[in-house]
Amino acid sequence: MRSYQIVEFGKPLEPREAPDPQPAGAQVLIRTTGCGVCHSDLHLWDGYFDLGGGQKMDLRDRGMQLPFTMGHEIGGEVIAVGPEAEGVKVGERYVVYPWIGCGECAACARGEDLLCANPRTLGVRWAGGYADRVLVPHPRYLIDFGGVDPALACTYACSGLTAYSALRKATEGLTEQDSVLVIGAGGVGLSAVHLAAAVTPAKLLVADIDPKKREAALAAGAAAAVDNGQRDDALRELRRLSGGGPAAAIDFVGAPATAQFGIDAVRRGGALVVVGLYGGALPLPIAMLPLKMLRIVGSYVGSLDEMRALMELVKSGRVPPIPVENRPLDAINATLDDLRAGRIVGRVVVQP
Repeated sequence: MRSYQIVEFGKPLEPREAPDPQPAGAQVLIRTTGCGVCHSDLHLWDGYFDLGGGQKMDLRDRGMQLPFTMGHEIGGEVIAVGPEAEGVKVGERYVVYPWIGCGECAACARGEDLLCANPRTLGVRWAGGYADRVLVPHPRYLIDFGGVDPALACTYACSGLTAYSALRKATEGLTEQDSVLVIGAGGVGLSAVHLAAAVTPAKLLVADIDPKKREAALAAGAAAAVDNGQRDDALRELRRLSGGGPAAAIDFVGAPATAQFGIDAVRRGGALVVVGLYGGALPLPIAMLPLKMLRIVGSYVGSLDEMRALMELVKSGRVPPIPVENRPLDAINATLDDLRAGRIVGRVVVQP
């Protein structure tokens, strides 16, 4: 098999050759047909997450060993199955649900892989899709994508799923009289814009500092888009558009400035759902939580059941496709550089 691996944190990924993995038990080996490039890969590539105040979560301390193959938005074709793998055949094509638990703890027994303390996440803990072969632990993590374009389909394993789960958390109980604010219209935020009409009747508003991304959000169906770099003007406009403030804000950036913008934007009794992993810390006056009756919720990707529900929505034709650019796997380093510089609108999918 051929892959691009982190050999040293922060340095260009290097091409590597290795024997093909052999599936055992219920494992399934797929030939990768495409893998989406996600902003969270930049943190893995750097080797840490920024916790603010000079503190970092070092991934080496969390068990990450080099060399390592990233890539968690994986689509591919089954080329071999273990003797205990049932319900899947060689030649079938699937999107892979990568957010996989240990399979042994109480959370996994409840089907809540996301709550597992020792996950086997593909592209984060186990070798992922920046390779031409990926070993999947069990057929349950293979999701049929029907007639959807394969390059588009693999993006739903993270950007689509993350957006879908966050929208569900933010918009439960909202009506067409309410508004919800999306902060950051990059790959995941733009996925939320495309998904919104299929998830909630609430009006969707967008905030982004990049005019190209605001333009893309409006073209995808957002009711309005504001420049949160012009903070005070943006807040006034959002209050006007929403009749006093959005009922909820979803922060797809996850920086101190964007989280604070969301808190300031939402109406009394509103909610901030934080998704992005940009990093930093947020100084928050504790008294404002009860005084504003504010809810702050963290949302991390989505469950296997949500992934299945999302793909049914996509297959039904109710979700307009996000912009997807195909690039060869050999372009992965340039792609990561483009992503860090904010030059990508929509999603890039690399293909071995």
